Parts: sequence; C-alpha cells; structure tokens
Amino acid sequence: MTSRNVTSKALARLRAVPGLRTVTSYRRQWLAKDLVAGVVLTTLLVPQGMAYAELAGLPAITGLYTTVLCLLGYAVFGPSRILVLGPDSSLGPMIAATVLPLVAGGGPGRAVALASALAIMVAVIMLLASAARLGFVADLISKPTMTGYMNGLALTILIGQLPKLLGFKVEADDLVGEFAGVVTNVADGHVVPAAAAVGIGGVVLLLVLGRLLPGVPAVLVMVVLAIAATSVLGLGEHGVGLVGVLPEGFPPLTVPEVRASDLGPLAAGALGIALVSLADTISNASAFAARTGQEVRGNQEMAGIGAANLAAGFFQGFPVSTSGSRTAVAERAGARTQLTGVVGAVLIVLMLVLVPGLFRNLPQPALAAVVIVASLSLADIPGTVRLWRQRRVEFLLSVTAFLGVAFLGVLTGIAIAVGLSVLNVFRRAWWPYNTVLGRVPGLEGFHDVRSHPHAEQLPGLVIYRFDAPLFFANARAFRDEVRRLAAADPPPVWILVAAEPMTDVDTTAADLLSDLDETLNAGGVHLAFAELKDPVRRKIDRYGLTRTIDPDHFFPTVESAVAAYRLLTDTHWTRPAPEERPAGPGEGQAGSGEGTAGPGDAPAGP
Repeated sequence: MTSRNVTSKALARLRAVPGLRTVTSYRRQWLAKDLVAGVVLTTLLVPQGMAYAELAGLPAITGLYTTVLCLLGYAVFGPSRILVLGPDSSLGPMIAATVLPLVAGGGPGRAVALASALAIMVAVIMLLASAARLGFVADLISKPTMTGYMNGLALTILIGQLPKLLGFKVEADDLVGEFAGVVTNVADGHVVPAAAAVGIGGVVLLLVLGRLLPGVPAVLVMVVLAIAATSVLGLGEHGVGLVGVLPEGFPPLTVPEVRASDLGPLAAGALGIALVSLADTISNASAFAARTGQEVRGNQEMAGIGAANLAAGFFQGFPVSTSGSRTAVAERAGARTQLTGVVGAVLIVLMLVLVPGLFRNLPQPALAAVVIVASLSLADIPGTVRLWRQRRVEFLLSVTAFLGVAFLGVLTGIAIAVGLSVLNVFRRAWWPYNTVLGRVPGLEGFHDVRSHPHAEQLPGLVIYRFDAPLFFANARAFRDEVRRLAAADPPPVWILVAAEPMTDVDTTAADLLSDLDETLNAGGVHLAFAELKDPVRRKIDRYGLTRTIDPDHFFPTVESAVAAYRLLTDTHWTRPAPEERPAGPGEGQAGSGEGTAGPGDAPAGP
C-alpha cells in the first residue's frame, strides 16, 4: 500500500469524526450566532450544573467540571449539531442511589471518585454498544412505562429536595421515610423562614416566568435575585445555607480509585444510567432533528454520549445525558453548531480560574428550586390520564413503573420499567389478537367478523387469522383455538389459516402443528394455509410438516384457497344469523379488530 493511500484513508477517518467534519464545513455567518448562544447558554449551565450535582449527592463544583468536559467531548464526537449534554435531573437520583450506599463515611472525595468511575463505566457501555450497533436498545422502554418511571422520578426528586428548600435536613433511606421526615420537621417547627422564602419564591418565580415570559432566562433571573437578596439581607446569618466560594482552577486528569467490591454495584447502576441516557438522547435528538432537518444516528449518538461521559469521568465528573431544556435554550438563542457548547465550556473555565467566588452568596434553597422545577417538567400527568382513557393495560404498566420507582428506588424502578416493557411485548405475542374472517359485499378481501357481524361465510370453511409468529409460548393457544373451531356442529371441512401475520414458526410449534393436523384429519377436518411468507414456508418444508399436512393445502392467497375449496365442495356464500356467526376468538385482546387477509387482495369472488 502506497503512502498516498495510507494518507487518504487516515484523512477519511478524520473526516468521519463529527467535530472535525463540522470544522471543515463551518460557515462564517454562523460564528456570531454560536458565540451569542454560548453566552446565553452559560447562564443556564452554571446554576443547573451545581444544582444537579447536589441532587446526585456530590459537591456543587463537580457539576461545573462535568459540564465543561461533557460539552467538549460531545462537540468532538457527537453527531448532532445542536444537542446540549450535561448533568441531568433524571440521572441525579440514579447516581445518588448507586454511589451514596458505597461511600460508607468516606466523605466527598470518595463520592466523587465513585461517581467518576460510574461515568467511565457508562462511557464503556455506550462505546461498546455503539461498536456493536445496538442503538435499538433505546426502544426497550415503552412510552407508558417510561412515563410511569419519570412520574416516579419526579416525585422522588420533589420530596428529596423539600428539606433543602425549607432549610432543614432529613436522614432517610426511602421515599416514605423522606416524606415522613419532611412532615415531622414541618410539624415540629424546624422550617427556616428565610430559606423557605427564598426556595418557595424561587419556585414561583421560575414557574411564572416560564409560563408568561418563556424567552427570558428564568433561572438566571432567579439566581441573580437570590444572590442579591443574600448580599442585601444577610441571609447567611439567618440560617440559609450558601454555596460558598468554589475551588479555584480546574482539576487535573484523574484516574478514579475504587475498590474491587464497588465494581458490581457500579456496573449495575451504569447499565441503568446508560439506558435512560440513551433513551433520553434519542428522543431529544429525534425532536430537534425534525426541526432542523438533520438525521438521527443512534449508534453515533451512543459514541457521542460515551465520549462525553469518558471525558467527564477522568476529570472528577459524573454521568451525563442530553438536556431538552438547555438544548431548547441554545436553539432559541440561535445556535448553529456545537461551537455553542464549546463557548459555554470556555466561559465556565474562565469563571473557575478568574472569579471562583462569583456564586459564593447563592442560597442552597435557590438550587433546590431549580431542581424542583426541573422535576415538575419530568412528570406527565396528562399523558397518564390519557393512558387510562385509551388503554387500561398500558396505564397499569405505567402505574406499576411509577410505584416501583417511588417505593423500591430509582435503580429498581428502571429495572422494573425495562422488564415491564419486555413483558408487554412478550404478552402481545403470547396472547395475540386472533379472529375469524368473512366476506363483506362491496369490500375487497376478507374481514374480521367482530367488526362485520353479518359477513358471509362458506359452509364448511373457517378462515382463521392468528396475528403473531407461531412459537413455543403461543403454540398451545393456537392449537386450542383451532380445536374449538373444529368442534363446531357441524364440523368444518377446512380450517384455512390466513397466515400472512405469521412471521415465524419454530420447532415447538411445528411439532404441535403436525400432531394437530393428524388429530383433525381423524375427525374429517383439514388444515390449510394461505399467504405464508416464503422464509416461513421454507422452514415448514425443512421441518417436514408436508408429510402430514397436504402439500396441496398451501395457497399463495386466501382468494386462491377459497376458490379451491369452492371447486372441491361446490358451496356458496351465506350470511349467518347473528347467533350462528362463528365466535371470534381472543375477544378483548390487544390488536386491531379490523383486518383483511393481506394487502393487495383481489375482490372476493362471487
């Protein structure tokens, strides 16, 4: 290979790095907008970074370290031109639930080391998943279960921040204990009036400005007013906790030191955090990409999140995710590229180096107000009510995920959310919608007799549709339903399976089909199949099913099968009385009640 070829391949690899690709295609007219958006974004990054660090049980300064490094990491390796990553309210409780039980009196230094190791583990998971092209794993959490999870998270955050908002402390291991502690402290008069005034006032101000003046940086306004109130009224002397002077400068490259016994719990937490972070990033990327005309690249997003977490982990940071609110602020401010985030990172570093005391008079209740308002945005009560009205099963899944988070903890809650989503998919395949089809004059194809009770039938023929792959979990349900149809009086001559929805038949189902066919044949009933997909038909041939099922009973369309049956029996279409209509199986199960034998069916013949 010549040196020229080596060089060209190296350049091609460099151009594949999103940040370098942006640099080579950058337009001069974007610069002013990116710079202004970066300044505006910084006013949100600083207070939120500190607030979400404390939400995770870590020193406020680590939120700024994390913000800087994740912005730089994503700017180089993240595919989106506009997404803003950083400390996130949805990850804070998960980080705390993973790290704090392991601290065991080790102090803030050990907590930071554990959180940094957690970020590196999240990065490794993301990078490996990206290399394996596993971007689809974000789909493991269905929207109803994610809604329940976020509702539970919102309640957990809200109750967890109330003590800081009101100026006292609560020592508890679960949500019930925290709530009881809040009630007890309030009843015993432990509320610090000045702290409560700052905290509650901050919440009200953020909500009012967000509703009435959405273009105004509400967090910045609230933070400036809180600092001013502290300086003028001396709130620190009235029992209000303050952030204090932040450490000057920036941390060096640090490899976090953790114990071997910490690795298992950290890995479990990292898996949950990676999944939530990916789901959050994909949803935000999809929303903003649709508005900016970009494409969502799930695997590249995982690489970008991995790079951001890796950078944060080696500089005393903690796991990060995409922030919808900060991305929206950047977009409204005119951001065009990731240079906006780079500007924000540089400004934060300058603040830490030149004016570390800038936020020394920022009250802790003000940070609690930022977190509480963010938690309210996580909850989706209207969406939960809509689930109740539209689909009770998914409402119950959402409520179960909510209860799992609220009463068993956020890490257990995310495991429950994933498990419920997977089980719901399995449930639909286990008990799929299945029905009998008939001919409806004036409509093409064959249709569900539930939706068309007076659909015409051919005497001795039952057209049965089973809307799922046929595999070990649902094969017996299929067999029992076919047996029920065959037990009619008089029994049918053919049971024709409209098999277009059957995308697979496994070996368990194949053995069952063989036994079923032999049993039916002994009673004068014959199985027939129409519209089997070619891969499925090849499997049936490979299983040797045509030794028992007549090879002539496989048809390309339902129409051709019906025509063959009519030629054999010389029967005519009849419209049954309501009490004679073949009972549709699976009444009330999930799935569409209306359907045809398959797309592109020809008219159903005379």
